[in-house]
Amino acid sequence: MARKENPTKRPRGRPSKYRPEFVEQAAKLCKLGATDKELADFFEVSESTLNLWKAEHPEFSESLKRGKQHSDDRVEQSLYRRAIGYTHDAVKIISAGNQVQEVPYVEHYAPDTTACIFWLKNRRPELWRDKTEADVKHGVDDSLAELLKAIDGKSRGLPDQSVE
Repeated sequence: MARKENPTKRPRGRPSKYRPEFVEQAAKLCKLGATDKELADFFEVSESTLNLWKAEHPEFSESLKRGKQHSDDRVEQSLYRRAIGYTHDAVKIISAGNQVQEVPYVEHYAPDTTACIFWLKNRRPELWRDKTEADVKHGVDDSLAELLKAIDGKSRGLPDQSVE
């Protein structure tokens, strides 16, 4: 028999530390790249409590998603710029005797091959993934003994002795 809840009775357990202002704070922290572990540390709760807040407070969960999307977009843009190369204005400070001079110049960064490969493998996996293709000549009806014999012959460098 199920117990009936008394509406005047207070809920059991420790009161939640969650506050509505955490929505905006969490979004700002995520924009700065904070992880769930770092958020939990900031709010002085465990990661499991943070996960509970995400489940119980949809506005909190959405703020995390928006903040993380923002920082992910920034990283994606940086990876793209690194892959294709980029330039930016910079200033070199030179000290000559008693004088300090600021000398403007343009800094150039060449395209980075590793960033290019990473970008292409993730954005165009059908064209750029590392492919491993197996050459299968045996049908489903081949016996195990014939397959083992063919494998053994290939591992010894012998010509293919499979039965066709």
